[in-house]
Amino acid sequence: MAPATIPLEFTQRVLLRELRTLQAEIGAYPREADLWRVVPGISNPGGNLALHLCGNLQHYIGARLGNSGYVRDRAAEFSQRDVSRAEILRLVDMTIASVTAVLSRLDACALEADFPEAVGGFTVKTAEFLAHLASHLAYHLGQIDYHRRMTTQSPTTASAVPVAALASARTP
Repeated sequence: MAPATIPLEFTQRVLLRELRTLQAEIGAYPREADLWRVVPGISNPGGNLALHLCGNLQHYIGARLGNSGYVRDRAAEFSQRDVSRAEILRLVDMTIASVTAVLSRLDACALEADFPEAVGGFTVKTAEFLAHLASHLAYHLGQIDYHRRMTTQSPTTASAVPVAALASARTP
């Protein structure tokens, strides 16, 4: 039995929803310096996680699927400090543009094909890897939310992953 394929439109909507949530999370830090504050027991502040998410998607979707020419520096995603909020938001905007451009061009054949790069030593189908990238993004968004709350002592949420943002959402 062949595995079910997650529709590309759904994966694209979720990735874009999560990237807009990333913008909201970065904007919700009251002080730019808090993006870079290291909390005991947590090695990656929100700023580094945001850089990592942009680098990850620009690499796998932009460069590998879209041949954008993006060159990833994964080590810098975790070592850079004090990148401005404006620069992080610009990187998120660029990532949104890249994800939108590449995924709007993919077809069913590309989704069923193997992803053009082995990931973690494994070959996987493109559709399944795109779903994995959406999960990876959501995972780190939760980390950013907790980091922001710990560093700012703010209990407020940035309305992460709202169901209302799903295309089929409607009131009963």
